[in-house]
Amino acid sequence: MSKDDLAARALALDWLAAVLHQARPLDEAMATVPGDMTVRDRAFAQLLTRTVLRRLGQIDDLLGRCIERPLPKGAWLSQLILRLGAAQLLFLDTPPHAAVDTAVRLAKQRSGRYQKVINAVLRKLGREGKAWREAQDAARLNTPDWLWQSWSTAYGEDIARAIAASHLTEPPLDISATVDCAEALAATVLPTGTFRRIGGGRIVDLPGFAAGEWWVQDAAAALPARLLGSVSGRHVIDLCAAPGGKTAQLAAAGATVSAVDHAPTRLARLTQNLDRLGLSAAVIEADAATWQPEKTAKFVLLDAPCSATGTIRRHPDISHLKRPTDVPVAAGVQARLLANAVGMLAPGGTLIYAVCSLQSEEGPAQIEPLLAKDTALERVPIAATEIGGLGELIDPNGDLRSLPCHLADLGGLDGFYAARLRRKT
Repeated sequence: MSKDDLAARALALDWLAAVLHQARPLDEAMATVPGDMTVRDRAFAQLLTRTVLRRLGQIDDLLGRCIERPLPKGAWLSQLILRLGAAQLLFLDTPPHAAVDTAVRLAKQRSGRYQKVINAVLRKLGREGKAWREAQDAARLNTPDWLWQSWSTAYGEDIARAIAASHLTEPPLDISATVDCAEALAATVLPTGTFRRIGGGRIVDLPGFAAGEWWVQDAAAALPARLLGSVSGRHVIDLCAAPGGKTAQLAAAGATVSAVDHAPTRLARLTQNLDRLGLSAAVIEADAATWQPEKTAKFVLLDAPCSATGTIRRHPDISHLKRPTDVPVAAGVQARLLANAVGMLAPGGTLIYAVCSLQSEEGPAQIEPLLAKDTALERVPIAATEIGGLGELIDPNGDLRSLPCHLADLGGLDGFYAARLRRKT
């Protein structure tokens, strides 16, 4: 077993510790990588980390069958090493000797304790774990209770199970582009127009990235901006705009965009993305809950900050970082943003409200009281023809409601909610 093999696992251990013990987002943790690590080893560390986060419920259930007495709370590092070993044995088809040996060596290097326990537990798991795994309820075990109950209430248990099952595999790479890049990227074209690539490779090394021909954007995330209709030559206010996928969509469609966000670091990323793509927008650092334009606008897009539970398939750390109390807090912020966004609308103007959340409190529950309170607003139902003919993505109110289990045979979608409102003339 080489030094590099151990280094990749040590990096995965650090990333897991950041998420599960420091409550840091995985993307933030993954920004830290040793300069001498190969692309291959970094990719393996990412896959290993994400697999543990996706399958943590199953892994802990299986490890519990192998340990007579749980490790003490202070042995959390050894617990993480066990989880890494279990993920390799049961979900990544790593040869048992490699998974066990590197786990023991990692324990010796990083904690100096419980090496014999780790060796014995993983050897037992290598012998019996696959049979146990086949009898597990994977969807239920890997979903926190509060999310399972919420989704079962909102969508029914069958849909909740389908949503949870969709979170267990790595999603494909979705791309919005200014040119036809299907052949160059070996991508298929979804009914919504998004390019979907199944193959791997570093994003920055793929054809057309450096030339600014495309940007990464989930197929569902690309839908809200399209609901504004034709924006060529029109002014659009994009609220909470960073990191800029929707801003790029609007600018590429010919709109004059005012991109508003309060976070300077995120706005810097938005500007970098626009520069790479050869697109432009008026970038405004301001709080979208209080900022107002000099004059009202015909088009406003509000992609509000939220619990992001619709993106767990791409960000498996979310199910471990979010808590039930985060939802009402986010809902309060969304209500303030919505109220301010409505004030920006000119007569006859269109407002799109969107969140990448599966929680009803952040979706329909924001729109119904707003319509009841402000009779100058009306809902404009979305037609299937506007979203690639995918009528299953439209709820009974005529709003967009994509679920991770939609388009399952093509790789799924992020969970999104969007409503289209218009100020009456």
